[in-house]
Amino acid sequence: MLSGKWKPQIFRLTLDGAVRFNGLLRQLEGSNKQSVATALRELEEQGILERVVIEQKPLHVEYHLSEKGKALVPVFLQLESLS
Repeated sequence: MLSGKWKPQIFRLTLDGAVRFNGLLRQLEGSNKQSVATALRELEEQGILERVVIEQKPLHVEYHLSEKGKALVPVFLQLESLS
């Protein structure tokens, strides 16, 4: 579920709350729009992240952990502490 180059890093960045796409791009050095968009889409399809469209001007999208994603946090932190 959290395999690949960007998914673990995206998961890590969402632990503290909602993140925006461009914010992720800025924080993920060496990433590009396509790879981040693909990772976000896969995490959303797996039910780990939820995508929320904020109906403001300008329109923007935020991603945050779903209930399933929150359940994975202790396991993720344990694995992270081992490396």
